[in-house]
Amino acid sequence: MQTPLKLTIHGIDHSEALEARIHAKVAKLEEFFEHITSCRVAVEMPHKHHNQGRQYNVRIDISVPGNEIVVNRDQAEDVYVALRDAFEAAKRQLKDYAQKLRGDIKTHEPKRMREIVDLGEEVSEDVGEDVAEDSGDK
Repeated sequence: MQTPLKLTIHGIDHSEALEARIHAKVAKLEEFFEHITSCRVAVEMPHKHHNQGRQYNVRIDISVPGNEIVVNRDQAEDVYVALRDAFEAAKRQLKDYAQKLRGDIKTHEPKRMREIVDLGEEVSEDVGEDVAEDSGDK
């Protein structure tokens, strides 16, 4: 990564274990896709009503050449579950991005619309004669 990880933890106690887990998850992403230029991770517990329990929000912003991948996961009651879900989503998005770069994802040409040709009254008259022959009105 060209710029170091930017980590923000807000509204929860900062722990070395949490920070180590985030660094390990980011390192896994770098192993998976080596062209990450920067990564920002924000973990927070927004102020909500106490009857909902603890709800954590994890936001991951990953800069890659020509694109930025953003993952925002919230509503998990365990901060480590929120981290797992967010980093799994980031890995899926990085995988999709890598496939596009390699050309693994096929792009389909737009379907061609068939052109309707107006043949004029000649066809209408011929069709009318065929119908008359089928009905026995000669």
